[in-house]
Amino acid sequence: MSLHLKGAALLAMLLASPALADNQNAPLSARLDPVIDRAIADKRIVGTVILVARDGEVVYARAAGLADREAGRAMKQDDIFRFASVTKPFVTAAAMRLVEDGRITLDDPVSKWLPDFKPTFDGKPATILVRHLLNHTAGLEYGFFQPPGGAYAKAGISDGLDLTNITLDENLKRIAGVPLVSEPGKTFRYSLAIDVLGGVIEKATGKSLDRAVDELVISPLSLADAGFSTKPSDRLTAAYFDGSPEPKRMEKSVAVPIGEGELTFSPDRILDAKQFPSGGAGMAGTAKDVLTFLETIRKGGGPILSEETVKTMMQDQTGAEAQTQGPGWGFGYGWAVLVDPKAGATPQSQGTIQWGGAYGHIWFVDPAQKLTVVAMTNTTFEGMWGQFTRDVRDAVYGRH
Repeated sequence: MSLHLKGAALLAMLLASPALADNQNAPLSARLDPVIDRAIADKRIVGTVILVARDGEVVYARAAGLADREAGRAMKQDDIFRFASVTKPFVTAAAMRLVEDGRITLDDPVSKWLPDFKPTFDGKPATILVRHLLNHTAGLEYGFFQPPGGAYAKAGISDGLDLTNITLDENLKRIAGVPLVSEPGKTFRYSLAIDVLGGVIEKATGKSLDRAVDELVISPLSLADAGFSTKPSDRLTAAYFDGSPEPKRMEKSVAVPIGEGELTFSPDRILDAKQFPSGGAGMAGTAKDVLTFLETIRKGGGPILSEETVKTMMQDQTGAEAQTQGPGWGFGYGWAVLVDPKAGATPQSQGTIQWGGAYGHIWFVDPAQKLTVVAMTNTTFEGMWGQFTRDVRDAVYGRH
């Protein structure tokens, strides 16, 4: 594609759907295509891959927009995205497989596996259990939730998205050295808990987290591109963040404002296999990899997990007052759980699970409707919580 193509001709090329599955659902396309086209035309996102499966059959598959705006490279369905927090369900599934196998238990103190991980709360020793890590009630935090110069920043703690020269063990040591923000087991607080869980997995398996997740989840599902690092290629999408009049490209490291804090992204982290494997944010892969994993969960977990384990993971563990995705949402193990669709003002069914990723992704599984939706973009934060996410959801359900 020429870098000099402009105007309507370029836009038409970008919005054209590639060859889709033979079973493409025409009414669904008529609802979803305009949502995607509008988001790209309005320059809210740069590019996207959206997959929709119903009852195990892919009924919608589309790549649109640009994988690399500056190179003029169109998005393709097999392009690779940095997962950010889409990583968490994969690592959670690995941990739950270890629970199934009796290698760890939900009530194990984290200190059983990480003897030096002994944080305090209110000046006293605090005991964090594995289950507290899984449902984010451990009393930990993310540095980006704190104002610049907060306790995590002062301790040099990595949120798992930046380039760093520290090891996972060193990051865990720094996390444990900062007092907890709440008593373990009492309050939902989205945090670095899954990074700590990654440390537990390493000690329980005697293997690095990336190898453990590969053996427990990725290889059994034959996920071709999912992993904690990838090699440079034209399939790796460029990364952008919200800006005016169009999203801005992430170059090297960039601190993007989020609430009172800022989140540091280093897109090249995924190309450096020496970076510590972040259980909360460190993976990359394709939309198909995510769909395959989520469909495995929806169908009951085989071959990686039992149906009983999946049921436990999909049960709300925190109560809707946690508002993990806004009103009406609680949290299970690995994802938010919809407790009250009316309070959530959503057409999704009770029991829907959902999460996203800061690089610009959202996914959900509606078991009652046998529906799985994966929307990967290369645009932070619009693709994770912007209007685009709600428009995609509503188009899938035919809600106007």
